[in-house]
Amino acid sequence: MRGIFASCALAALLLAVTWAHHHHHEHSDHGHDSELSCHKLSSPNADFSFALYKSLNAKTAAGKNIFYSPLGISTALSMLSTGARGETHRQLFSSLGYSALDEAKVNEAYEHLFQMLGHSQANQRLDVGSAVAVRSGFSPLETFLKNVKRFYSGEIFNVDFTKPQEAAAEINRVIASKTNDKIKDMVKDLDPEMAMVLINYVYFRGQWEKPFNANLTHKADFHVDEKTNVRVDMMKRMGRYDFYQDSDNHTTVIMLPYKSNTSMMIVLPDEGKMKEVEAYINKEYIRHWHDQLYRNSVTLYMPKFSISADASLVDTLKEFGVTDAFSDNADLSRMSAEVQLKVSKVSHQAVLSVDETGTEAAAATTLEIMPMSLPEVMTLDRPFLVFILEHSTRSILFMGKISDPTAM
Repeated sequence: MRGIFASCALAALLLAVTWAHHHHHEHSDHGHDSELSCHKLSSPNADFSFALYKSLNAKTAAGKNIFYSPLGISTALSMLSTGARGETHRQLFSSLGYSALDEAKVNEAYEHLFQMLGHSQANQRLDVGSAVAVRSGFSPLETFLKNVKRFYSGEIFNVDFTKPQEAAAEINRVIASKTNDKIKDMVKDLDPEMAMVLINYVYFRGQWEKPFNANLTHKADFHVDEKTNVRVDMMKRMGRYDFYQDSDNHTTVIMLPYKSNTSMMIVLPDEGKMKEVEAYINKEYIRHWHDQLYRNSVTLYMPKFSISADASLVDTLKEFGVTDAFSDNADLSRMSAEVQLKVSKVSHQAVLSVDETGTEAAAATTLEIMPMSLPEVMTLDRPFLVFILEHSTRSILFMGKISDPTAM
């Protein structure tokens, strides 16, 4: 990636809502509690993030990259839940880990989260938002639309699903406009019977606080697995980083800060230990590593890369207990009182680009006072885990596994 930004990550999630056949109605009210912080979401959302990773990893072939936005997926499912009742609502909240929270608290937490993330900073761009494409002539309940706009920063627009190609082009245009044209053609085939498409997007661009010197970037081997090597552009930087070598858990961890409230945490399992690390990793380990980091001299070798990954999440969500939303038993009666709806598709696409610094920041050289001791060396020349963390809201914006930096 070229331009002024060193790192770019984005994701979009699409929920397709179509007609169902039967109708049942069950009422449930939720109390309202005005005092709320978005931090109430951070613990359940982190658990959901790792549950997603384990499910996606089980479905991903060896040597393939995994990358997604846990925050984006949680947001979209929470937005969907504002249109659900009864068992359908219970299953959504249970899978998200929100059973101990009432809906008013969750909605207000997301409203607060969007407000916190919406403060623009000169050195980064972070856009998180939602949109709902509504079938022309179909009128969702006003309360649902108001909730989407107020709590989930949602934009509502009409499309004619009876002309599937034109409808897909219009939805893709909206997604591309929100993600700076980086995600295109996410919607390819639409059912003419569709009622709504719910969209969530997360777009992040940031400058490294400590840019790499592009003159030091060189060709090197990256070991995808025991039999497969690929050539990469390997960046190099010697500097002071928050670093931790966890010999008990066979990992090395480094934090690469952006010029903002956001950092990239990289977890490099020891050689041959990736599966072991994947088996145990959860939010407690992330917190443990975060607390154990200490400032150290590090020579870091890191590949430049631009990857994309997409996934259908229907099977994963069914594994998590979200079954009614996809069946004719779906109760989405807070979206529409007239007709019964169900979810027919949940697709997610994410992109990550990492480079040295970008042209504007290249002229600014940062000098650091280095101690005389020999630096630690961390070489990202085999698969590693990556997390993009937003500190003010305690959110995992993106996470995944870089198995092959050359795969698009």
